[in-house]
Amino acid sequence: MSSPLMDDGVAALRRGDASAARRVFESALAEVESGEAFEGLAEALYLEREYAAAADHYERAYAAYRRERQHMAAGRAARTVSWITGNVFGDWAVRIGWLARARAILTEAGEDSPEHGWVLIIRAFLEPDAQAREAFLREAIAIGRRFGDPDIEFYALSYLGGVLVMTDRVEEGLVLTDEALAAACAGELAEVATVDSIFCGFFWTCELVNDVPRADQWMRAAAELMQRRNVVAAFCRAHYGGILTAAGRWDEAEVQLLESTRHFDRGMPERRAASLIRLADLRVRQGRLEESAMLLDGLDDHPDAVRTLAALYLARGEAALAQDLLERCTAGSDDGVPTVGESTMVGPLLALLVDVYLEADNVDAAERIAQRLARIAEAQRGPYLKAAAALAKGQVCVARGQGDARSCLHSALESFALAQLPMELAQTRLEMARALAASSPQVAIAAAKAALEDFERLKAARHADVAAALLRSLGAPVRTGPKGHGALTKRETEVLQLVGVGLSNPEIGDRLFITRKTVEHHVGNVLAKLGLRNRAEAVAYVTREKTSR
Repeated sequence: MSSPLMDDGVAALRRGDASAARRVFESALAEVESGEAFEGLAEALYLEREYAAAADHYERAYAAYRRERQHMAAGRAARTVSWITGNVFGDWAVRIGWLARARAILTEAGEDSPEHGWVLIIRAFLEPDAQAREAFLREAIAIGRRFGDPDIEFYALSYLGGVLVMTDRVEEGLVLTDEALAAACAGELAEVATVDSIFCGFFWTCELVNDVPRADQWMRAAAELMQRRNVVAAFCRAHYGGILTAAGRWDEAEVQLLESTRHFDRGMPERRAASLIRLADLRVRQGRLEESAMLLDGLDDHPDAVRTLAALYLARGEAALAQDLLERCTAGSDDGVPTVGESTMVGPLLALLVDVYLEADNVDAAERIAQRLARIAEAQRGPYLKAAAALAKGQVCVARGQGDARSCLHSALESFALAQLPMELAQTRLEMARALAASSPQVAIAAAKAALEDFERLKAARHADVAAALLRSLGAPVRTGPKGHGALTKRETEVLQLVGVGLSNPEIGDRLFITRKTVEHHVGNVLAKLGLRNRAEAVAYVTREKTSR
C-alpha cells in the first residue's frame, strides 16, 4: 500500500468527495488490508449514507488496528461504531457495548497519554452525577490541549457546554459550544463522529433553550460543512425546525422539517421520528389536527412525542387521554425538584397538564401541578419555565375567581417575550382578557384583540377562533372571513401548485403528509372557488398565473 494513495483518499474525504475517496480506499485494500484503509472506506460509506456498510467497515478497522496494536486508532473505530449504532440506528445497548470496548482498549495506554482523554469523555457519558461529569470533561479538555489533540479538546468542550446548560449555566455553556463549532467549521477536527456530535448537541441545546438567533447564525456559518455531513443535515434540521416552530416562524420551520424528513428517508428512515414529531407539533399549533395525527401514527410510545400527542388529544377534545398520558409521564413527588436536565423535560408536560385539569374543571389538581411547576421553575431559573409557571398560576387564579391573576399573567407576558415565544405570548394575552373581562372589559377587549392578531399572524386558526369567540362574548366586533391573498387558504394554495406541476392526489398527500381523502377535499374546494371544471383547467390556471407574474 503506497502512502500517496492513502493521502489521496484522505484528501478526498476532507473535500467531501466521498465517491473518489471510496475508490481510492477500495484500491488500497486490494493491495493490503489495514486499519487505516478500512477506516477511510468506512468514512466514505458513511458520507454516502450507506450506514450499515460503514459500521461494518469501522468494525473491520477496529479489528485491524487491534492486530496492529494501535490503541488510539482502535478506540476511535470502536467509538465511531458506537456513534453509528446508537445515533443512526438507535441501538443503545449496542452503543454502550462498543463504548465499553473503546474504554477498555484506550485504558491500556495509561493515564499519561492522549487516549486517557477519551477514557474520561466515555466516563463522563456514563456518569449520572453532574459534578463528576463536569470534572471528567474539564480534565479531558486539559489532556487534549496538552497533547495537541483537537478532537479530544473540542468534543469534551462541546459536551461540557451541554452539561453547563443543563445545570442552569446556559450562556456559559453555549459559549463553549460556540468555540467547538468554530473549530469544526475551521477544519481542525479529523473525526466524523466528533463533528456530527458537536453539531447535533448544539442544535438540540438551542431547541431546548429557544435560542433562535444563535441557531440562525450557525446555520449560515456551517452551511458548506453541513452539505457534506448527512447526519448533521438530518438531525440538525429537525432541531432547527423545532426552534423555528417555537419562534413562530412556521413557514421556515416547515421547510426545515420537510427537508429533514427527506434526509432521513434517504439514509436512515428508522430515525425519521425526530422530524415527524416536530412537524406534528407544528400541525397542532396550526390547527391541522388530522395531519398531526397521521404524522404521530405509530409513535404513541416514543418518549419525544409525549407533549405533542397530549396537545393533540386536548385539541381534539380527548382530555381524558391527554390526562392519562401526562400523569404517567410526570409521575413523582409534588415536592421534589427533578435532577439535572429532567426539569427541562418535565416542565413543559406539567404546564400542559394544568391546561388539561382546567379543561376538566379540576381546579384543585391544576393548582397542585401549578405549584409543582413553580418549584421546578425556581430551581431552573430559565425564562420559559418561569413564564409557564406564572401562566399556570394565573390560569388557576382565573378559574377560582380569586388571587392576583393580573400580576401573574403580566409576569408570564414578560418572560414569554424574553424567551421569544409568540404562540405562548398570544395565549397569555388571551388568558389576560379572560381575567379582566368582568372588572375591566375595555382592557380585556384590547388584550383579546392583540391575541387574535397574533394568532392570525401565526396562522393558528384554532386559537384564532377561540380569541374571536371571546371578543364576541365581550360585545366587540370581529372581522370574519379568511385573511390573506385571494380566496384560497394557504393549504389550498399549496395543493393547487402541486396540481399545477402534475402531481396526483396520492403524490400530493405524500408530499404534504395528508390523507388522499383530505387532498380530494382541498382539490374540490380549489376548483369550486376558482370556477374551474377539472384538473386540466387547474394546470392551465397555474401556468397562466406564473406567466403573468
